[in-house]
Amino acid sequence: MASRTRRHGAARSAREGSRRRLPLRLLLPLLVLVALVAMLMLRGYVHSEILADHRVQPPAATTDVPEKILEGGPVIDTRAGRTESLSVPDHRLVLTFDDGPDPTWTPRVLDVLKKHDAHAVFFVTGTMASRYPDLVERMVDEGHEVGLHTFNHPDLSYQSTKRIDWELSQNQLALTGAAGVRTSLFRPPYSSFADAMDNKSWPVTQYIGGRGYLTVVNNTDSEDWKKPGVDEIIRRATPHGGKGAIVLMHDSGGDRHQTVQALDRFLPDLKEKGYTFDNLTEALDAPSAMTPVTGAELWKGKAWVFLVQASEKLTDVLVVGLAIIGTLVIGRFVLMLLLSGVHARRVRRRRFRWGPAVTEPVTVLVPAYNEAKCIENTVRSLVASDHPVEVIVIDDGSSDGTARIVESLALPGVRVIRQLNAGKPAALNRGLANARHDIVVMMDGDTVFEPSTVHELVQPFGDPKVGAVAGNAKVGNKDSLIGAWQHIEYVMGFNLDRRMYDVLGCMPTIPGAVGAFRRSALEPIGGMSDDTLAEDTDVTMALHRAGWRVVYAENARAWTEAPETVQQLWSQRYRWSYGTMQAIWKHRRAVIEKGPSGRFGRVGLPFVSLFMVLAPLLAPLIDVFLLYGIVFGPTQKTIVAWLGVLAIQAVCAAYAFRLDRERMTHLISLPLQQILYRQLMYVVLLQSWITALTGGRLRWQKLRRTGVVGAPGGSVPQQRGRGNADRRPVA
Repeated sequence: MASRTRRHGAARSAREGSRRRLPLRLLLPLLVLVALVAMLMLRGYVHSEILADHRVQPPAATTDVPEKILEGGPVIDTRAGRTESLSVPDHRLVLTFDDGPDPTWTPRVLDVLKKHDAHAVFFVTGTMASRYPDLVERMVDEGHEVGLHTFNHPDLSYQSTKRIDWELSQNQLALTGAAGVRTSLFRPPYSSFADAMDNKSWPVTQYIGGRGYLTVVNNTDSEDWKKPGVDEIIRRATPHGGKGAIVLMHDSGGDRHQTVQALDRFLPDLKEKGYTFDNLTEALDAPSAMTPVTGAELWKGKAWVFLVQASEKLTDVLVVGLAIIGTLVIGRFVLMLLLSGVHARRVRRRRFRWGPAVTEPVTVLVPAYNEAKCIENTVRSLVASDHPVEVIVIDDGSSDGTARIVESLALPGVRVIRQLNAGKPAALNRGLANARHDIVVMMDGDTVFEPSTVHELVQPFGDPKVGAVAGNAKVGNKDSLIGAWQHIEYVMGFNLDRRMYDVLGCMPTIPGAVGAFRRSALEPIGGMSDDTLAEDTDVTMALHRAGWRVVYAENARAWTEAPETVQQLWSQRYRWSYGTMQAIWKHRRAVIEKGPSGRFGRVGLPFVSLFMVLAPLLAPLIDVFLLYGIVFGPTQKTIVAWLGVLAIQAVCAAYAFRLDRERMTHLISLPLQQILYRQLMYVVLLQSWITALTGGRLRWQKLRRTGVVGAPGGSVPQQRGRGNADRRPVA
């Protein structure tokens, strides 16, 4: 007894552990999302879009600042409790450049310095050093000194000591990663002359000195950031009477062409007057301010720079991806609007005919596996058809009495064929072998036809070139939010697409819910194949390659029961998505073949790959950049851009609803669908990619049905009892 209890306990623990484990289909997309968000956050931080503080302290009293600091030199030493200031000796100039490195102007400044054999001090920000580490490395390699200018360039008098330490350490980390050195030179943002030190900035200077840094301000300010002209920059930068000075310039922060031009004149002119241009420590005859970094600290710096570079490249890739998806989305919408309009005008002309009217009987195949809840509605809707039909229900090993239900109805023209469970393609092929007529209609066991559906569906066969016809599948259970979203998707994403593909002559899929085929077209290609999970897409592509036309019949309406839970929807779309990838791969050789196969391969396959595989995978970038732009970027412009995309989608959706004569009220949920539903489809598609790339196999997934869907205006009730106990999430 105790042994049995232990076994049950162990089994229960195993089941609980299994339930607690996050499935790969959720784990991997979640990890991708977390990594993407982390990289975008890093980029936002490095670009001063996160934690940036642009406040600048107004001038304050100077009562707490020692007189010798206010009247002293531009190098302030408060290390180890000292309160000293140093000046640069006469005829020595220390050029300093703030806010860089900049990818455009820093190389030009370095080129001028090298040309005139001059050294300088570059006070770099951590944000720019992290983004352009090669320029910092060049500064060090060419003999210049590098100092800290904080990471994000805040006014430190507003910051806590913790934030100051963070700014310094992050600045050093970026410098270490870029050039493998540390520095003891520091210049506060928004600083100027020594006599500008006040009661707000002095405590910061003392604290920074306590951290081992020399604070460097300046004697002469070129004010090049104002772009006053080359002559004025030179005049303001030049000290009087041969005195030494620390000169403030900028190699970043905007257009610095005047700085570069002024520097190219300033250096030779003052050299002729006996000036030398040295690093700060050279001018002060002191040891170098820079020391090499080794060991773990060096690798931490390199790792930091690597991550920043990766975030920059990732963002560039995302921007390119956004441009691609934007082009694809807009291009697809334009094509859909234009070509669906062409299709509607063509088939709705008063005298339009596919050919001679098709009046001969047709066979309707209904593959059914555990469809007890739906099969009566389905079969009765077929018997009520205004076109002569033979109905064959192929029971694929059902365990819920599906076949008995059909037989008990004793409806005229309805036959039941039983087989062991072998899958939908096998069931359809079994039905095809037993069909008495050349035109065969195929539908799902949970679908309901209107009385006119079969007649409308088979009329295109009046054209002898037509080998298959796609009907108009509609969502019958659209009264829930998920149902409404799928209703929008069916009307806009499927049926509007089918009009476009019809005009282009590359219809990718005959929907399993409502489609018709010539037996004479199916038999040479081997009937329905089980090579893929999307047998409808597979057979449609095979028919194109065999030279048959595949068209869309807009009035052949069929009402299907869409998944009512997220898990059911996931299972269905995963199968569709993966099956479509399999079909594309199976028919890939069509791209290089001749004749009808080549035409489909070079037109149809690229369209399907772009619009059904690539575009949906990249579509979430729109929402990623929406969130990023709202939080970190130009919020107003971001929202306007996103609303613009949504407006284009709304126009297409409204047009599709108008063509299908659907009520517009369901479009109220379109914005929410674009935000939430698209993310679900993205994860499903990502899972399909993972399955495809890892060589995984996916079994047929049966959805639980409720039998609530009927044909509007038909002999079958539109909805059955809402209290059905089976209308619950599938565990």
